[in-house]
Amino acid sequence: MSLWSKHAIFEKNSIILVIGVLIVIAIGGLVEIVPLFYLKSTIEKVDGIRPYTPLELAGRNIYVREGCYLCHSQMIRPLRDEVERYGHYSLAAESMYDRPFQWGSKRTGPDLARVGAKYSDEWHRDHLHDPRSVVPGSVMPSYPWLATTDLDYAHIAEDMKVNAVLGVPYTPDMIANAASDVKAQSVADAPEAAALVKRYPKATARDYDGDPSRVTEADALIAYLQVLGTLVDFKLYDDKANIR
Repeated sequence: MSLWSKHAIFEKNSIILVIGVLIVIAIGGLVEIVPLFYLKSTIEKVDGIRPYTPLELAGRNIYVREGCYLCHSQMIRPLRDEVERYGHYSLAAESMYDRPFQWGSKRTGPDLARVGAKYSDEWHRDHLHDPRSVVPGSVMPSYPWLATTDLDYAHIAEDMKVNAVLGVPYTPDMIANAASDVKAQSVADAPEAAALVKRYPKATARDYDGDPSRVTEADALIAYLQVLGTLVDFKLYDDKANIR
């Protein structure tokens, strides 16, 4: 039997062809998946990465709720033009506690992976209230209600428990102090700030929304934006050989 005759079996019989395709896919899948079961972790450990504080986590939930990820990615690719514009390319460990991650594939606006500490809280307040007041020509919609809507964090501890089940290292102490940590991080010079920083290194407690009398959704969203890209010392991971 010639090689053509053997191949013709698959071309003339659809059932045999389907079976053959499934076998090939199964083999390819096993080759890709099985080695992962023998690895302790597929993500390189990076110093500085920690879970989000309760306020930052609430801000991330608002970020997802408002669909910010539809126009902003949070992944800097190892390409020279991206690195020069946005900063060090993204490390896998930076998204290890994101459920789901916010890498994105479309940029109507700039990438936000390194936006933390790039602008002041006042800039973010103005940007959310009226984007064109700080970025002329911006097509971003306004979000004025964030500054006037009290943050609902009654269930933030339950949210953290779910994340803990998914692998985020929230401790019982972190979960038990979730509500107090939200309050502590949203005002300047809070007595509980020291305990907050002990639980979440590099956490910053201040009045993000400009109104110290209340905790608003603007407090949470700005706290989340201000932490992005600030936890890692990228000088330790400066690998120019990987930049194309």
